[in-house]
Amino acid sequence: TSDHAVQVTSHYHFFEANKRLRFNRAASYGKRLDVPSGSAVRWQPGETREVILIDIAGKRRIFGFQGLVNGRLTDERLGEALRQARDRGFLDVEN
Repeated sequence: TSDHAVQVTSHYHFFEANKRLRFNRAASYGKRLDVPSGSAVRWQPGETREVILIDIAGKRRIFGFQGLVNGRLTDERLGEALRQARDRGFLDVEN
């Protein structure tokens, strides 16, 4: 829904991707794009595309990005992350 191109890199926490991308944020919690390291997926304004997401591995801690998690990726923290995303205007399948 953006008026400019949006690009998401390979290891970006997809849940926290550009607020103008509309997708199921809850389903993307703790996941990243399934693309080779160092690459990215780009959306042009109005473009729709399907991507494959995979779990973020390792210690499963997320810091930075949009600041919606800043800590461990746990099921218990999903609700709070979704609330913050909604409050900050991130699009989701419901809006």
